[in-house]
Amino acid sequence: MQIGIPKEIKNAELRVGLTPASVRELSRDGHEIFVEASAGVGVDASDDDYAVAGARVVPDAAEVFESAELIVKVKEPQATERRYLRPHHTLLTYLHLAPDAEQAKDLVASGATCIAYETVTDADGGLPLLRPMSQVAGRMSIQAGATSLESTHGGAGLLLGGVPGVAAAQVAVIGGGVVGENAIQMALGLGADVTVLDRDTGVLEALAARFGAALRTVYSTSDAVEHFVLDADLVIGAVLIRGAAAPHLVTARHIAEMRRGAVVVDVAIDQGGCFETSRPTTHVNPTYLVDEVVHYCVANIPGAVPKTSTYALNHATLPFVQLLANRGTHAALMTNSGLRNGLNVARGFVTEPAVAVALGYDYVEPILALES
Repeated sequence: MQIGIPKEIKNAELRVGLTPASVRELSRDGHEIFVEASAGVGVDASDDDYAVAGARVVPDAAEVFESAELIVKVKEPQATERRYLRPHHTLLTYLHLAPDAEQAKDLVASGATCIAYETVTDADGGLPLLRPMSQVAGRMSIQAGATSLESTHGGAGLLLGGVPGVAAAQVAVIGGGVVGENAIQMALGLGADVTVLDRDTGVLEALAARFGAALRTVYSTSDAVEHFVLDADLVIGAVLIRGAAAPHLVTARHIAEMRRGAVVVDVAIDQGGCFETSRPTTHVNPTYLVDEVVHYCVANIPGAVPKTSTYALNHATLPFVQLLANRGTHAALMTNSGLRNGLNVARGFVTEPAVAVALGYDYVEPILALES
């Protein structure tokens, strides 16, 4: 199969879809790989590194898309990339379509087969291609929150863990999944006073067993969210509903009633955000103020650590890339239900129910779309 790796062009995005090591594995399987020049500079992978691994380096994205059947990316295709997509293409990347009507419209119109990392499942119903970036984003959310609490960044001027004789900052983590668990680990490690809210008692039990009495676990209700958000110095939004837009669990009224200089970090911003006052930001301009509350809403948080993120992501995605390349897209999707769960758009149809509901499309079963 011909496999293409374009250079990421989203703001401050330095990750790359496949590393030279992954390219070497695919090349040994007999596949032809086309890499856009300088695609790997953000992870210190040179064009020569890719060439030695067996790839052909081409000058621009247009040639990558023209040459390849399977396009492997990290972030959702930008408008200038979507114009290259054709019905013979298979796109494998993060898509986050539910809050992105323009992208969905273009992908449907392209006729391409579009597989979203964030909805691929494993045998246990987990999200193996979302997990590594959720781990990174959860840990980075605390770094970003701690920095934003500094007065020089608009925050209240608090040290997250305090010092002897001075109380630690209050941290509320909404959602106890992979992002939340990793945020908790970092926050407790820095000495913060941490509360996690979740509606899954099994999740709360598991977190309590791992972190013990250092962590306050609370069943999430509207009253509980309001109480702990208004009492917090830092709130981490770690809510995930597979494939769907995130619910606004923290309202504009809550934000208006929070302490001056408090910070909210919305890790769910890729799915629309779980704070009503959230809007996507970039690593170049990561924060803004609403009612004197600092909002950090960077839509590609792991992109700030592209080396760690790229290698962690490749370890998870490579087996699926190999499956698609070795079996062919149709056979791979028909025989692997976990990969098929990642199918969001195919041949002009929306094949992810949460996206269809969010954007008003008719939902078509993935197998029916593939056989159309």
